[in-house]
Parts: sequence; structure tokens; C-alpha cells
Amino acid sequence: MSIDDYAGGAGRGAASLLYRNCDADFPGWAGQELAATGLQAQILAQDGATAADVLQQQLPLIEQPPAVVTLTMGGNDLLAIYGNSAAAETAIGEVIAAGEEILSRLNAASGGARIVVSTVYDPSDGTGDAGPAELLWPWPEGPAVVQALNAALTGLARRHGALVADVHGWFLGHGATAGAPSQVLSRPASRNLWYCNLIEPNAWGAHEIRRTWWQVLHAGR
Repeated sequence: MSIDDYAGGAGRGAASLLYRNCDADFPGWAGQELAATGLQAQILAQDGATAADVLQQQLPLIEQPPAVVTLTMGGNDLLAIYGNSAAAETAIGEVIAAGEEILSRLNAASGGARIVVSTVYDPSDGTGDAGPAELLWPWPEGPAVVQALNAALTGLARRHGALVADVHGWFLGHGATAGAPSQVLSRPASRNLWYCNLIEPNAWGAHEIRRTWWQVLHAGR
């Protein structure tokens, strides 16, 4: 959800846009960027990372106490048990256990960083079917599982004094009901479709994730 890869390359992902806007694509956002505050960026998100990877591989790479942190995790953990509703409770529990340690360490290391925990979007738009079946078969219980994960992430954030960016709620209506999330273009003609490769944010989706972060950071001042 945070990386550049599927949004069109370097500087196009959600974390990159939060730090430095792409004025050519989003002229209305010129100047609305963390770079304007003098902060430096360290983008540690990795393709396919689970919550355990965030804890074990990404967190140790932080070079100096952060002032702002965006945290996206949990989606890949659910993909690992996709279609297995019985395994969902365990997977969510593992995400939150890792999250407790991540947020505890971040708060201890930063001494008051503004941390934004993001909810996880649903490319099926609540239908349980993002299609096509050969890529991701229907999972009728899937939307409820995503909601359960997001409720747990929200509780986690509140326990640690973090902000919550409701990416899930903001993205509803911009997946399967707006087009084909499985399309592969990073910049599709329709700016109403925010996905590519079924589960990844395209350029427009990356911008919208950045929007949720920016708004919650400013509302949480």
C-alpha cells in the first residue's frame, strides 16, 4: 500500500507522495508535502511484507528518531490465509501482536512521533469478489474478515496514541464496483479506479492513500 512499484515507479507511491508531491499529476497538491517542512524521508515499506516483516526487518532500519511514521500492515497477512475464514482470527491476532511491539518501540524511540496506522482496503468493495477467479477466487466472508482486521488495527492505534487513517472506508466504491482491479496499468484512464494487479494501489490510489494520511495528520494536530 505504501511502495512506489505499482503506482508508476520512483516518487509515485503513497509514502513518496506524502513526502514530495508529484506536481505534474496532482497540481492541486503542490506544496502540500512533508518535504516543505524540512523533514527527511526514509521509506522502508517492502513489497509483500507481513506484520512480522515490519517488526523484524523494517523497524531495525530506522536511522534516527522519526517525527512522522505511516504504518501499513495486515493485508499480506490476510492474503496468506486467503479463503480460509477459520484461520483469520489467528492471523489477525498475529498482526496485532506484532503491532503492539512495533508501536511500543516506535513510541519509545521517538519520544512522541505522530504515528498513522492505516486500515486495509478491500478491492472487492464489500462484495467478496474482486475477480477474475483465476487470480483471486470469491471469498464471501472476506469483507467481514477485513473489517475485523481493521477494527483490531483501530484498537491497536488507540491504545498507543496513534492516529488512524481509514483507507478502507475511503476506498470503498473504487475497486470492483468501479472497474477491474486486476487491470495492470498504473495510470488507467479512469481516475475512479484506484487499483491495479488486483490488490495494489495504482497511481490514483497511491494519491488517495496519501490524502488520507495528510488529512489525518492535519486533523490530529
